[in-house]
Amino acid sequence: MKSGARNRELLALIPVAALLTAGFAGVFAQDHAKLGNASLVYGAYFFAICLATHIYLRIRLPNADPYLFPLAALLTAIGLVMVYRIDQHLARDQANWFVIGLILFALTIQFLRDYEVLERYRYLIAVGGLLLLLAPRLPGIGQQVNEAYLGVKIGPIAFQPAEFSKLAIIIFLASYLRENREVLVVGARRVLGVTLPPLKHFGPILVVWGASMFMLVFIRDLGSSLMFFAAFLALLYVATGRFSFVVIGMVMFVLGAWFFATTVPHVHERIEIWLHPFNDPLESGYQILGSIFSQADGGLFGKGFGHALITVPGSPSQTLLPAAQTDMIYALIVNELGLFGGTGLVLVYLLVTARGFKIALLASDGFSKLLATGLTAVFAIQAFVIIGGVTRVIPLTGVTLPFVSYGGSSIVANFVLIALLLLVSDRARREAVEPGGREALALGAS
Repeated sequence: MKSGARNRELLALIPVAALLTAGFAGVFAQDHAKLGNASLVYGAYFFAICLATHIYLRIRLPNADPYLFPLAALLTAIGLVMVYRIDQHLARDQANWFVIGLILFALTIQFLRDYEVLERYRYLIAVGGLLLLLAPRLPGIGQQVNEAYLGVKIGPIAFQPAEFSKLAIIIFLASYLRENREVLVVGARRVLGVTLPPLKHFGPILVVWGASMFMLVFIRDLGSSLMFFAAFLALLYVATGRFSFVVIGMVMFVLGAWFFATTVPHVHERIEIWLHPFNDPLESGYQILGSIFSQADGGLFGKGFGHALITVPGSPSQTLLPAAQTDMIYALIVNELGLFGGTGLVLVYLLVTARGFKIALLASDGFSKLLATGLTAVFAIQAFVIIGGVTRVIPLTGVTLPFVSYGGSSIVANFVLIALLLLVSDRARREAVEPGGREALALGAS
């Protein structure tokens, strides 16, 4: 069983490396009008790095889910090809961050094999996560991007702390709800058919709601605000089994967002751009309109690698698709690979989400179940927030598309997230093959 899971993982990595090689070959064919062996070299390097990681997983986590790492590698490969198509120097930086992410991935597995130790330090982890969120507003080190306070720069080091704070907050919430979920249910009353938690235990919902509203106004980060609160509601539902709590939380968030959208100027401006981008097509509405037209231009099958127009021909300083390597990378993918290519990318995210929730279902203890649920939910919601923003389903935000968008913070933090999911998976599947657990393995090993 152990070797079978790891063999499936190895077999899945081979087509991923092949797709990376084919992607680079397509970019080279367009840029240089001839094919060399560079794409084969890049594909070989990528496969070698993934193979080394696979061998490490085979040794350290022999029972872990066999599909999560290949799916993460596939998303990373897509990102590397698209970023290289935009800027070779950025792609080299992204490749370096990919290696650093895998190093932290391995270190997480090495030192957090007994990940339940995180419960002992949940309040310290929570404080650290909140300090990371506040760091972009600190004078001297905070950086503002598109009117949102997202980055921190200390000397030569620059990163987005929200990518790491999401891990800290999920760990805290999973530990807190595991210990206190019963008090949220005991004493609950039904009012007009809606189950309400006891008023004295309504505090956690109010605290997280207040924190998300604080992020919306003070940090001006609508994406992270939505991402954190939605992940909390997912955890709350799994912990209590009461959908009414989720409804209450959603109503609170909508009312809070509506209030600040009508009273806080920068929030109101973001909503107006989303609803009426044609009111100012050359300035505030330019980015979202560029995204919509770029996706429409791709059609069903796309224009092909290198055929999307990111800048005006002959005038590299005039941008047609702003932030193509970060916020707008999904629009670029749809332009060059078409609706089918964009849908395929969404399906990969859905597969990662499905594997994550499968791990949560298989986990036997409360903390593992909630941790896997929270990590999977925040990953899926982050993908939804950026894709929804680019397609104008929701207001455009500054979060990154996991593993695909250019950015070291994102790729490193998400590899740590995948490592934590694999740790939970290895324990759950290992316990399932122990005496009395074979039936559970049969249900969850697929």
